[in-house]
Amino acid sequence: MTERERAQIRARLGIIAPCPDGARCAPVLVDTGDFMIICAGVGPGHLDFLTHGVAELIRGADIVAGFDAVIEVVRPLLPQGARVVTMGYQDQVARLDRVAAEHHAGRRCVVLFMGDMHFSGFQYLERVERACGHPVDTVPGISSAQVLAARGKVCFDETTFLTFHRRGDLEPFKRHLVHVLADQRNAIAIPRPWDFMPKDIAAWLLAQGVSPGHPVEVWENLTLADAAWRGTLGSCTQAFSDMSIMLIRALAPMPSQIEPPPHP
Repeated sequence: MTERERAQIRARLGIIAPCPDGARCAPVLVDTGDFMIICAGVGPGHLDFLTHGVAELIRGADIVAGFDAVIEVVRPLLPQGARVVTMGYQDQVARLDRVAAEHHAGRRCVVLFMGDMHFSGFQYLERVERACGHPVDTVPGISSAQVLAARGKVCFDETTFLTFHRRGDLEPFKRHLVHVLADQRNAIAIPRPWDFMPKDIAAWLLAQGVSPGHPVEVWENLTLADAAWRGTLGSCTQAFSDMSIMLIRALAPMPSQIEPPPHP
């Protein structure tokens, strides 16, 4: 593959290249040689939300890796000769070491993420880069947060997204959620299985003095048209699956700031 062909692929896919200082910048075209490893988002769980660019990467890969649930989403697209490396939370480090070894042996590797790793999943990207020993390019997918915004008819200039789906201390993110609601903004939150699920988020917010009257929606299957549950923060006590995402609406919607309608 020529340098021009590699550049055309990167430009078409919108690949975000790593900057020299370890930060991320775009759009910068970098040479990774004829073989490469790329992290790509597959969307919220249905092929209708998979971009053509990511589908092209999967079809051209020698190695396709990802968590079991993610691989099941794209299984109809897996090329016949590709090796599939599945993993779970317990064995992800060892499995990513295998993928990195295949990459360094000169094979095209695609590591798949549910949704978009820039919304949620950045720690998994860190593990990929640690295994490879160098920064890895990323191709964004469609996040479940974007789909929920469309389903719930909210916009991100009036809504804040937070993910609790991460390891480590959640306290800074929890405090941020309180401030978001105090500022009369909507909040979209991805829970953390299984210790900070929607009912735990609601209980914690209530304990901080947040009004129980906030309208709440919990979605478990964003490819369907309706939320799994609708109610208020005070009544959010049900158990939901690890595929859930939560919308907490402001107590009062922001007033429209477009020009008033013309008088008749």
